[in-house]
Formats: sequence, structure tokens, C-alpha cells
Amino acid sequence: MATLAASAILAGCSHDLTGLNTNPNSPTSAPASALFTNGVVDAVPRFAGFTANSVALYAQHVAQVQYLDEDRGHLRTGVYDAAWGAYASGLEDFAKVIEQGEAAKSPATSGPAQVMTVWTFQNLTDAFGDIPYSEALQGDKPGGVQKPKYDTQQSIYTDLLARLAAAATAMKTSSATDPGLGSADPIYKGNLSQWIKFANSERARMAMRMSKADPAKANTELAAAIAGGLIVANTDNAKLPYPGDGIFDNPWAATFAGRDDHRVSKVLIDTLVSLNDPRVSIYAQPRKCNVANCSTSDATPTYVGLQNGLDNATVTPFFNTTSRVGSVLYPGVTVYGTFGTAAGKQMPVFLFTAAEGNLIMAEAANRGIGGLTAGQAKAFYDAGVTASITQWGGSAAAAATYLAQPSVAYAGGAVGLQQIGLQKWLSYFTQEEEAWSEWRRTGNPSTIKMGPKAYADTPNIPRRFLYPGSEATSNAAALAAAVAVQGADGLYTRVWWDK
Repeated sequence: MATLAASAILAGCSHDLTGLNTNPNSPTSAPASALFTNGVVDAVPRFAGFTANSVALYAQHVAQVQYLDEDRGHLRTGVYDAAWGAYASGLEDFAKVIEQGEAAKSPATSGPAQVMTVWTFQNLTDAFGDIPYSEALQGDKPGGVQKPKYDTQQSIYTDLLARLAAAATAMKTSSATDPGLGSADPIYKGNLSQWIKFANSERARMAMRMSKADPAKANTELAAAIAGGLIVANTDNAKLPYPGDGIFDNPWAATFAGRDDHRVSKVLIDTLVSLNDPRVSIYAQPRKCNVANCSTSDATPTYVGLQNGLDNATVTPFFNTTSRVGSVLYPGVTVYGTFGTAAGKQMPVFLFTAAEGNLIMAEAANRGIGGLTAGQAKAFYDAGVTASITQWGGSAAAAATYLAQPSVAYAGGAVGLQQIGLQKWLSYFTQEEEAWSEWRRTGNPSTIKMGPKAYADTPNIPRRFLYPGSEATSNAAALAAAVAVQGADGLYTRVWWDK
């Protein structure tokens, strides 16, 4: 009887036994809202913070005044590792948000996560080329792939473009009762009309980037993106704001708080000064100097850029005679002085801007693609330049004066195409991977080249990142297969769209 009673008791409560090992205060899954916030806060700084400060040397928006290895061509392996880390963090979070959003039939939840997934993968593939994609992010699933294959960049672009189109369409069908992400969305606060514009804009960016590799596909995608509506006003800019509380600060300001390694590149300063560009006083600070090492009075603001790629012997005289990055990107008090105000810690990081949207359409019009014609190019060019200047705090009047100069006024034809590319590079300040990618695509500006003291094994601006060393040990077969298709895992192996 005792045995039967015990059996009955166990049978009666057996449905509770599986919960004995579950801690109710430590849930095994997180809500989509928390995952999305965490994913954005993780993914964006990976390509706009640590990585951007290094890639800015390739784009020659900044130069190094000490710790010169990177400016001479040897990036730290940590730069590659930091970018690759998006797989285990931001991308993983976005994948779970998409799953939850689709399960709940909530395109207001899954749509933004799809767009951020595409943005993150676009940054990864543009930096490395072929990468794990179709089998990626499966390792934590039952029977999931632990050693994912590498997909070609062409196939990745094709799928990412399809995802953007599908996400934009789905978000348009979202009902008024769909709660979406709301305040958990740090970029648009759940505003789907702005997310749709971001989706179309990202699609246009990718279409233009592949326009030499697959002109027909690029033209089709570009036309559809433009028809859907791009980001063309600064009020719609895709950006991540920072509270500036000392924990979550703008990544550039956070770097400058403790390090005085960078000056504005001579290539950028010389371009801005030669064009009487009002952004020079925003992108750069006047040089700090004294009579002993300056030939002009400190009373006159003088902007002087630093030559990229110097060594210790040649860079030292320029430490106090070249311009630091603009005070808008400084935190105020630093360990080496006070520059700007604490508001620099709150500067947003930009993912896509109205300047880029307008200048993409200016290029499309100039080239007669994407459903646009040459006669439309000037208006888009003017709008793009104005958007960039006002985005950074300049005035529309200053933009109009700037555009009226013969050296800046849109000239059309081949000269106009060069002007569009140059203004795009200028507008990408702090969006350094985009600046580097556009230089790889267009070669504009032609003044970008390795400095006089570059290392012998890096005589030219690199064309891609190296794969992290961890891949050679944890995913060696897939890595070897990728190298066999794409080419050597070297800095000068071109990615698919880099023609």
C-alpha cells in the first residue's frame, strides 16, 4: 500500500517535476523589446566606434599623431575581432526578435529587427567579403550548424536586398493594434514610416554599391528603393542617440576622453579649406600652438591637417600644430585638457542620413539609372550638400553660399559625378566604413593614399579586413573553402562589388 501511495503521489505531481530545475528569477528567454534595444546598442558602436576610429585612417578623415602602427597599415587584430563579434551579440539578438515578432504576427516588431540585421550584415560583408550567412546564427538551435559555411558576397547581397523589400512591405501592413517596439526602439521609437524609409534607403545604398558588379540588378533594386521613398530630410535620419551619462557616451567622445591619438587628416582639411567649406570648423578644431612652433598668430583660427602614415620621428613636430577632431565629438573635460562641452558625449551615431539619400539619387540621376534622369541631378546634389551641412549644425544660408561657389556648384557630366562622390565622402564624417567603402567603389577622392612611412607590406590603402584568427581554429574547413573562392585572406583581395 505504501508503494502504491507513493506512486500515486508521484503520478499526481509529476507534471511539476520538470520545473524544479528552473529558476523563476532567471528566465531563459528575454522579451523582444529588451533584445532589440540590446542588439542596437551592441551592433551600432561596433561599426561606429572602435572599428570606425581605425577605418577612419583608411578613409583619411583622421590621422594618428601617436601609436602609429595602424596609420602605417597594421590594424590591430582586435578591430577584426570586434566587427566579427556582431555574430554572437547584436545579430543573435535581432534573430530572436524576428522570431518573436513573426510568431506574434507583429511586423512592427520583426520589421525593424530585419532592417538592423541587414545593416549589420552589410557592414560585415563590406568589410570582409564572403562571410558566414545562410548557416550563421544556428549554433544554439537543436541540430544547428556549429561550423557555418561562408556565402559569397553576391549571394548575401541578393538575400539582404530581398529581406529589405519584404520588411518594408510587411511594415506597411502593420495594424494600429500592433504594439511593436515603442520606446524600446532607440532609433525611431517605433515609428514604422521612418523604418520603412530606412529599409528603402539601405536598399538604395546596397544597390549603388553593387552597381559596377551587377548593373542590371542594381538598377532594378535602386528604382524600387527610390520609388518606395528614401531618407531625404534630416528629421528622418537613422541615428542612435546617447544619454551621455558616463556609461553610454558617444563612442568617439568616449575615446577622446582618455586618448589624444588623433588629428584630422591633411586630406580632409585640405579639401575643406580649398572649397571654403563651412564644415571645417565643425569637423576640426583650430590648431593649438605657440609662437615657438607656429608661424601665425593664435588669434586667427587656423585649421591644419596631419599627413597620414608618418612614423615617430616625423610626426612629433606636428603634435601641437595640427587640428584635433571637432569639439562636437569631445566630452568636454579630458585627461589632457578641456575641449568643447559635455554635450559631445550625447552626439548621436548616424547609420543613414538625408545627405546620403539625396546624393545617392544625385548619382543615379547623373548616370541615368534607378528611373532618374540627368536633369534631376542638380536638385538632389544641392539637397544632399545642404542636408550634410545642416545635420552638423551649419545653416541653410551657409550651405547656399557654399553651393554658389564655382568650385562647388554642380557641373553635370563626368565632373558632376566626381563632385557627387566627393561630397558623399565629406558627408560620411564619423560613418567611416561607408566612407572607406565608397572610396573603394569610386576611387574618390583620388588624394587618398598611404602615407610616406607606410609599412612595406601595406603600400596601398587596404581593400578589406582580414578574417579573425579564431576562424582558422574553430571553422578552418569553411574558411579554407571561402579563400579558395574569394581569393587570399589578404588586405588587397577585393570584395565582389569592388571593381
